[in-house]
Amino acid sequence: MEALISLVIGVLTAGGVFLALRGTTFPVVLGLTLLSYAVNLFLFIMGRLAIGVPPVIRAAAEGYSDPLPQALVLTAIVISFGMTAFVIVLALKARSELGNDDVDGLHHDEDRHR
Repeated sequence: MEALISLVIGVLTAGGVFLALRGTTFPVVLGLTLLSYAVNLFLFIMGRLAIGVPPVIRAAAEGYSDPLPQALVLTAIVISFGMTAFVIVLALKARSELGNDDVDGLHHDEDRHR
């Protein structure tokens, strides 16, 4: 099971980096979103999810589940949602100002590369 989860986190990270290095804004936003999913999954898995045990230590409990990774992931979800909304608004503003959606903000004409 650990190998499968590691593979999923690796694929999400590789896809996120690949898309974040593209030249237009929409794939960059998708890449950042995939990277945030990979980090959230990594944080959640590192918390050693335990099923059927309480999240708080009691005297009668045989084990407990650590609530800190779950709280970190919930916080990261909210932050990544806000970041994604900000990047989308920033990309829309840059497109309206510059007239294109290239990340570097330059027009790539066919004549200039010849």
